[in-house]
Amino acid sequence: MSERVTIVGDGAMATVCSLLLSQGGHEVTLWGAFEESINRLIQNRENQRLLPGVKLPRNLRLTANDAECFQGCTLILSAVPTQYMRNVWRRLARHVPAGVPIVSVAKGIENQTLMRPTQILLDVVGRGGSLAALSGPNIAAELARYLPATAVAASEDGELALRIQSVFSTQWFRVYTNPDVIGTELAGATKNVIAIAAGILDGLAAGNNAKAALVTRGLVEITRLGMAMGAQESTFQGLAGMGDLVTTCVSPEGRNRTVGEQIGKGRKLQDVLGSMDSVAEGVPTTRSVRELSIRFNVEMPITESVHAVLFEGMDVIRALTTLMTRESKPE
Repeated sequence: MSERVTIVGDGAMATVCSLLLSQGGHEVTLWGAFEESINRLIQNRENQRLLPGVKLPRNLRLTANDAECFQGCTLILSAVPTQYMRNVWRRLARHVPAGVPIVSVAKGIENQTLMRPTQILLDVVGRGGSLAALSGPNIAAELARYLPATAVAASEDGELALRIQSVFSTQWFRVYTNPDVIGTELAGATKNVIAIAAGILDGLAAGNNAKAALVTRGLVEITRLGMAMGAQESTFQGLAGMGDLVTTCVSPEGRNRTVGEQIGKGRKLQDVLGSMDSVAEGVPTTRSVRELSIRFNVEMPITESVHAVLFEGMDVIRALTTLMTRESKPE
């Protein structure tokens, strides 16, 4: 069944989702917050800043008009970075049609409130419609090249999860369903923190043994947090957890791993972020995840070390030494 989908956001993932949905035969409108940016997309039919060389579908409608973007839509996709979601959806909330489901593809935890993306949507939009999260090992540049990929559609509404599965599935993009929204969103957010640590190891040329240990122990600590918050352990063992974690920690195109790598090579955080065109969600999310670990009394030594390097001025060698010399214990 064909849908009329409005995508909120004009970044790399929003662009990729417009390709995927258009290829699936759906009518797609892409909304951006800034008219100048949307006009460039209209003129070039290409996201030259984030996905150069990837042409937008001919039938994709582009707009910066808040009211018109939702006209006739049957499904909404929120592709706005987590820390910007609240302001964007405050601007759009009064135009959202009641009863239309919203699917989030953001991977982060909001600072101050410590809310997940679907919680932000519920808090701001606050009326009508069901909520879902679409997450998994999805590097945007690979999706734009139509390379095989998978994702998880998570919703407490089983029928909505099945609907999203049907809408997004193509010959090269396979979607699974999962009722665990908490676990799916937490896994997507926390793996970015571990990816920064993985990048730091790459910057230090610490080797594959160290990275394997980091990824393994990183999965342990993000799973601990998830279970303390009511998530299912199995979610962290699947695509939204282990799958996304591995991809983000090893891909040279992963933004968070790249941030960590540059820091490992001695660059300052603000210089690294200032040179990037896109948002590295793991940086602000590190603050939030650390706060959650304190709130739920969960030991997260890798997260603590990343936080110390990013925000407390700790030297990367000292942080690595601190991790390696922690008290010995059973695995």
